[in-house]
Amino acid sequence: MPEEKSKLVYSTDRAVPRDKGPAEKPPQTVAPAAQQKVTVRLERKGRGGKTVTVVDGLRLPRGKAEELLRQLKTKLGAGGALKDASIEIQGDHREAVISALKGMGFPPKRSGG
Repeated sequence: MPEEKSKLVYSTDRAVPRDKGPAEKPPQTVAPAAQQKVTVRLERKGRGGKTVTVVDGLRLPRGKAEELLRQLKTKLGAGGALKDASIEIQGDHREAVISALKGMGFPPKRSGG
């Protein structure tokens, strides 16, 4: 019986090589900043009444997104976090975030009221 059709589960004869881990994800193609659809909105739900400015639509690698978050937090003097694919800044900083993103070449749009 050929080895590839064998249903043997355990053997002490020889070591069985393990398959490699999952294939690495191909690198994401990052669109130029001017072609991204970036939205800036305000959220209060599920945060105990606290206001958070959320930036969505940024297609950046994790490292670049963290660097952008660090720059925004420093400029605004506020806390923030990177959640999934969005950046959250504590407080209502919509106008400042929009002007900062415009300065970096992103075309942000204000979402909501």
